[in-house]
Amino acid sequence: MADSFDLIILGSGPGGYVAAIRAAQLGLKTAIVERERLGGICLNWGCIPTKALLRTSEIYHYMSHAADYGLKVENPGFDLTKIVERSRKVAGQLNAGVKGLMKKNKVTVYEGTGTITAKGKLSVKQGDKTSELEAKNIIIATGARARDLPFAKADGKRVWTYRHAMVPEEMPTKLLVIGSGAIGVEFASFYNDMGAEVTIVEMLPRILPVEDEEVSTFMEKALTKQKIKIVTGAGIEGLTPGANGVTAKIKGKDGTVTTEEFSHAIVAIGIVPNTENIGLEALGVKTDRGHIVTDGYARTNVEGIYAIGDVTGPPWLAHKASHEGVVCVEAIAGEKPHPFETWNIPGCTYSRPQVASVGFTEAKAKEAGHEVKVGKFPFIGNGKAIALGEAEGFVKTVFDAKTGELLGAHMVGAEVTELIQGYVIARQLETTEAELMETVFAHPTLSEMMHESVLGAYGKVIHI
Repeated sequence: MADSFDLIILGSGPGGYVAAIRAAQLGLKTAIVERERLGGICLNWGCIPTKALLRTSEIYHYMSHAADYGLKVENPGFDLTKIVERSRKVAGQLNAGVKGLMKKNKVTVYEGTGTITAKGKLSVKQGDKTSELEAKNIIIATGARARDLPFAKADGKRVWTYRHAMVPEEMPTKLLVIGSGAIGVEFASFYNDMGAEVTIVEMLPRILPVEDEEVSTFMEKALTKQKIKIVTGAGIEGLTPGANGVTAKIKGKDGTVTTEEFSHAIVAIGIVPNTENIGLEALGVKTDRGHIVTDGYARTNVEGIYAIGDVTGPPWLAHKASHEGVVCVEAIAGEKPHPFETWNIPGCTYSRPQVASVGFTEAKAKEAGHEVKVGKFPFIGNGKAIALGEAEGFVKTVFDAKTGELLGAHMVGAEVTELIQGYVIARQLETTEAELMETVFAHPTLSEMMHESVLGAYGKVIHI
């Protein structure tokens, strides 16, 4: 006999486990299936452990520049094994936390590989054991994995994915980072701060290509100043690992191919959705370039089958998956949530300096037909930033000139990944420039720059 539930969730990442908790809160008998570790890639191999690594490199950077703050630190060093151990301990602590949340909310956890065998039926296999489950509703939250170069699969020794880069057995001396999205730039920042010689190769004309062009330009200058070599408009023609390093053939924007030696290479060229071998084809679930097609309530074209998170397409962000999961479950339970939309999802890059954004870039706003007003305020004009020794960066806001709607916000500099939420809330509440200009911001804070940027869009800036 199959174990019966109201809802089965396949995958326990930030989309899956949050959906499970919300479902339990709404009285649904819920099961979750996970083939690896509760919390998925984000908690175990992505968002959280990378931030632990980046915190280490941030502190090491400050130690190396202690004299700038009137402090004396002689010959700072590090223990790579302990750095990795701390990162894994952080991930382990949160994994245990998710286990506790599942128990607290009475969510049944099945460990193993899940396959949808028919509408409302799912089989879980672990070793020689197979469990049969059934439920009226099944949510697919299987996430995605790193995309390999077709001619050079990651071996974990000389050619790495993000997963290998989080548990290095040795510190790279000369590192090639292929791809300059958030993952590539974060690892470039980490390893550069830890002393590696880093080169970033990006196929597109600029790094962080989804960000506002001014942010990309600023970041290229900032990273170059940190002695990271950046090659844009370039591709990798070949990548050959050897016993002591990896040989890369890099085709520049002029078509010239150069050969260069590196100790290691990180491939950060995107992700592939985990849609294979889970039963989608037999059910006729519609996909688009591998991603499952859904509506605003995460419904697929097959009744009773839903999908959330990275498996459904961009933006590939943990917070997007979590919110999508909540909307999906509330709709299943008969609540009346607003349909999920991607118009107000913030994006963050936790490099040094940090990058954060939400909404339209200036160029996209103009392409969409908006007449815009743009405000910009530099960190160097902010007292708190100067006191922190973090006077590098700026805040940029984009408004509709006719209505005062905040179309987008773009930030680069210290702690902007924390600051961006202010603009996200403002957009969610449909705030205009008037309310933002009339809001009192505490002094001295970095957030004052958010106010000044708004003022700047309307010719009222104070401190520059």
